[in-house]
Amino acid sequence: MKKVLMVMVLAAIILSSCSERTGELIGSQNRPKWYGYDPYGMNYIPAGSYNMGQSDQDAPFVHQTRSKTVSISAFYIDITEISNNEYRQFVEWTRDSLARRILAEEFPEEFLIPTLDDELEEMDEEDWNLDWDARLRWDDEEYYPLLVSELVLPENQRFYKARQIDHRKLIFDYYWIDLKEASKKGRPLIKKLSNTEYEDRTEHRIQMKDGGFPFPVDQYDEEVQRGKDIDIGGGWRNKKGQNFSIRGHSDRSRFIIHEKINVFPDTLVWVHDFTYSYNEPMTRKYFWHPAYDDYPVVGITWQQANAFCIWRTQLLNGWRNDMGEVYVDDYRLPTEAEWEYAARGGLTLSPYPWGGPYIRNAKGCFLGNFKPMRGRYMEDGGFYTVKVTSYHPNDYGLYCMAGNVSEWTSTAFDESMYEFSHDLNPEYTYHALDHDPISMKRKVIRGGSWKDVGYYLQNGTRTYEYQDTAKSYIGFRCVMSYLGRGGPDKNEGI
Repeated sequence: MKKVLMVMVLAAIILSSCSERTGELIGSQNRPKWYGYDPYGMNYIPAGSYNMGQSDQDAPFVHQTRSKTVSISAFYIDITEISNNEYRQFVEWTRDSLARRILAEEFPEEFLIPTLDDELEEMDEEDWNLDWDARLRWDDEEYYPLLVSELVLPENQRFYKARQIDHRKLIFDYYWIDLKEASKKGRPLIKKLSNTEYEDRTEHRIQMKDGGFPFPVDQYDEEVQRGKDIDIGGGWRNKKGQNFSIRGHSDRSRFIIHEKINVFPDTLVWVHDFTYSYNEPMTRKYFWHPAYDDYPVVGITWQQANAFCIWRTQLLNGWRNDMGEVYVDDYRLPTEAEWEYAARGGLTLSPYPWGGPYIRNAKGCFLGNFKPMRGRYMEDGGFYTVKVTSYHPNDYGLYCMAGNVSEWTSTAFDESMYEFSHDLNPEYTYHALDHDPISMKRKVIRGGSWKDVGYYLQNGTRTYEYQDTAKSYIGFRCVMSYLGRGGPDKNEGI
């Protein structure tokens, strides 16, 4: 008997030791471990401060870049500009997703994965996902006619009867959240009162005398009879008549922005950007020919660059979710301040990314791809664009932060931005509407390009282009915010 009692006591001790209930504040349990993540093809830029703005004289005397000390959070940035081959993955993914959706309507058992346990025939549209592991055979006898009829140019628009994908159909469907608009707290939350609730609240108001509702009883009754939503403070009152509700929004859907955009770059930029100039070979071959795989993609609007960042985020986090890993932060365009900070490479007063005040090295060779002399584009070793890994990287290991192509940033252009922006991660965003003045559709571009003079290659030089235009001299690269303290040693404190 004594042995049985001892066994029971020991079992109780063991069971109690396994319980998570301690009576102490120990935080939420069963949280996933975070070991940090270094995005492929990106370099880490530690948090720090620098003098944002011109390091040299304001040559055009535009008064746009008054020097200002700012602090920047840690982030990752692409080592190179996004290349043709990298952007082509986005285009081909969009093409294949459209093809799978077309085939899924005819062959659901081959291209759909149920999200529930129901059979395919019993599911609604929102209850299935495309099977990305299913083999997409473009030459299949069953698939080919359907894909040709839906995605290929009609016969009267073909050149020498070549069956090519109709690029106008390459539409990427995506969402993003307008956090700045959502941050405007609005009114307290709203609740519609029934007649019974109204009577109860009215009785309580009489007991409280003058301490209760926002307007007289007769007006309150009129509003309820009309079936309108009544602002009651966004919560429930305690017995003292106090309401401590947090201001917010009753409907979040208006902050979730749904967009569709054609992802194919404008390959005709090489023709329409230059008058009385022969650049047709670049239009025909630059985006698709293997010779230009490692050259920066151009002909991309600001909206297309943002869509690429969202797709890239979905591509990575979708894979991490399948692997059971924690999501990472979104890919996005760099802010103007982040771009300049990365371009300086830790040299806060240097006018150029390579560190010195000159655009040639000691041997007299040019250090970037730009227009160094009047009409002499080849003096620096390039003609149009060059490969994204050309010339020497700056001290952060980033290539072509000056020259080759100018780069989109997320920042809206305003001449006085340096005057009113914050000194903590400065940024100015504006989502221009169709009816807005054209001046409100300007976005900052940085770095200068293969057709620009040396002034535009300086770290502090800022200029702009319109968000709905594509040019043969503008590309982009992505950034990702670092999750953590972000000091010089990114692994410290994880």
